[in-house]
Amino acid sequence: MSKKVITRLQKELGDVILETASFRGDEEVVVAPKHWVSVATFLRDDPELSMDHFTDLTAVDWPEREMQGEPRFDVLLLVRSLDKKHRIRVKTYVKDGEKLPTLTTVWPGANWAEREVWDMFGIAFEGHKDLRRILLYEEFEGFPLRKDYPIDRVQPLVEYRDVDDTLKLPPFGIEEGQPFARIDWEARLAGRDEQVSPAIGLQVGQRRALSDSEVAEAQAEELAAARAGES
Repeated sequence: MSKKVITRLQKELGDVILETASFRGDEEVVVAPKHWVSVATFLRDDPELSMDHFTDLTAVDWPEREMQGEPRFDVLLLVRSLDKKHRIRVKTYVKDGEKLPTLTTVWPGANWAEREVWDMFGIAFEGHKDLRRILLYEEFEGFPLRKDYPIDRVQPLVEYRDVDDTLKLPPFGIEEGQPFARIDWEARLAGRDEQVSPAIGLQVGQRRALSDSEVAEAQAEELAAARAGES
């Protein structure tokens, strides 16, 4: 059914739709940043489309495109119609440092999604009334979902805060919390009794995560000693 959305957009908006794609039920249109808000508004207000459900807004980093003089980021909007039962993905290309108009005037639910994209990728949304970090703290330097963010950069970059009567973990080891794609996890885990996911590891009685930190190493030694005592 989503192909009907593409047909409708091409008929009504013409050359505003720069590209289209369809793959296994996922339909996508590409528009220029200057038409970002107008296309979103049309999707919401057109009676044949009635895209009343904002699903998500996110981004993808392609740093190698900068070397070719092309925009570095894809910004993706996902919306659907609860009544018509169709959906669409809208994509635009954004240069590093370029601002994209906010969609909070179209769907208020875009508020937190745009803040997350700013927090993780450093893409600013012009007209957003509260554009600040949503997952990280204000002193954090850099944008961790950019592909050139250093894997070995230690955060936090501020003094560790002591709070009375609060159960806390020590600061992360160098590998904990880092994006999985930057480490060959299959090779690192081959033949070892470890899990990437701390939650899965806890459920099956394994160490909480693969890490070089002293905390995780101590936990591994305790687990090994406990298993040795059971045998």
